[in-house]
Amino acid sequence: MATTIPRTRQDPEAELLLEASRARAGTSFDRRELIVEGLVAATLAVVAGAMAVLLPTDRAWAPEIGVLLVLLYAGTRQVGFEIATGYTCPLILVLIPMLFLLPASLVPMHVAAGLMLGALVTRARGRSTGSRAVLAIGQSWHSVGPALVCVVAGVTGPELADWPVYLLALGAMFITDAAAASFADRVGLGVSLKTTVRPTLWVYAVDAALAPIGFLAAYLAADHTIGVVLIIPLTGLLWLFARERSWRIDQAIELSGAYRGTALLLGDVVEFDHQYTGSHSRDVVELALAVGESMRLSPAQLRNLEFGTLLHDVGKIAVPKEIINKPGRLTEAEWEVMRSHTVEGQRMLESVGGALTAVGVIVRASHEDYDGTGYPDGLRGEAIPIEARICAACDAFSAMTTDRAYRSAMSEEDALTELRRCAGTQFDPAVVASFESILRGRGVTAAPIEALAPAVA
Repeated sequence: MATTIPRTRQDPEAELLLEASRARAGTSFDRRELIVEGLVAATLAVVAGAMAVLLPTDRAWAPEIGVLLVLLYAGTRQVGFEIATGYTCPLILVLIPMLFLLPASLVPMHVAAGLMLGALVTRARGRSTGSRAVLAIGQSWHSVGPALVCVVAGVTGPELADWPVYLLALGAMFITDAAAASFADRVGLGVSLKTTVRPTLWVYAVDAALAPIGFLAAYLAADHTIGVVLIIPLTGLLWLFARERSWRIDQAIELSGAYRGTALLLGDVVEFDHQYTGSHSRDVVELALAVGESMRLSPAQLRNLEFGTLLHDVGKIAVPKEIINKPGRLTEAEWEVMRSHTVEGQRMLESVGGALTAVGVIVRASHEDYDGTGYPDGLRGEAIPIEARICAACDAFSAMTTDRAYRSAMSEEDALTELRRCAGTQFDPAVVASFESILRGRGVTAAPIEALAPAVA
């Protein structure tokens, strides 16, 4: 049965992106981001202008309604739910009434005006710079798709019979918004599309849930224009939820920093208490992270791998120094005491709790062997957490290439040969293969081995 590492609420990659997003909000664009955001904004301005000039605007509308909708858009722009690469706002609550109260061909222009005004308000509150406010019109791409659908379909009012058109318009909004946002994130910020998939799907699920409310507001406003202001109480409620979300993100980031600080502090304690053990642990961290990245571990796994390798010997604090520093080989009784350090390490980390509880599982399993002959639980193969399997191989390599009280260090070539010889018995063959490819890139090659030990199924 596989050992399960408890899941934690913190997503390291999302936290890093959120911190970077917060830092960017109060700064000017760098050159690359400025070019990309400027291109997105300029293209939107051209498209919105062309739609206003070339497409029909035969629907009767009052300018004051346009002004009201722009103001509502600007207000809704202040309701920002933080996501990985920035924030999202419940703009769909205003966009849908706008599609029915204004000529659809003029909607992108009004949306751009509302977002510009909202960004200027944000700028006045000191939460962004002037360049970000000016280029906020690039965020108006979400309105282009549904406006074109409404123009082509000839939609004149909110009629339930036209629901297929509305679904098509909603899909068009998602497509145009995703295309513009993905371009800006990938080219401007260098953020991979994979990273933004989860928050994007969350945003669109919320938009889909709010769409019926926006349609209801449009339906009421078709007879009584002032009915559109009914979305204001809901917008205020969402603003409170957004503040609550930001507060929770603050707490999560602070807590994550506290866990990292605790791990580093414990690592320093180990290094102070046992100089060899501490410096050895830091060497293992560097090797393990290189292997983890090569094996494409997730950000959460890499974080646990980092902490696990840093603290894999933390339990040795409880082992008597005369055993740790014994110049000769240990007796069987002394080995029993030494082997208890993995269980003791898990106990110590579980007493801290939170993210370090998951790290404790890795520490406990860091001396398990791939064929099931390790300790303390005799785990075998895939039942051993991948982080622990990586830690075990890197720990052994670092130990072999370091001077001990009872032997001299081996060469890296001989140590790698020993890892290969034990692949499938003591070590995970996939981890050894990844480790070998990394060392080969550094010019280290193992001596040929005629027969490797068979891997455990």
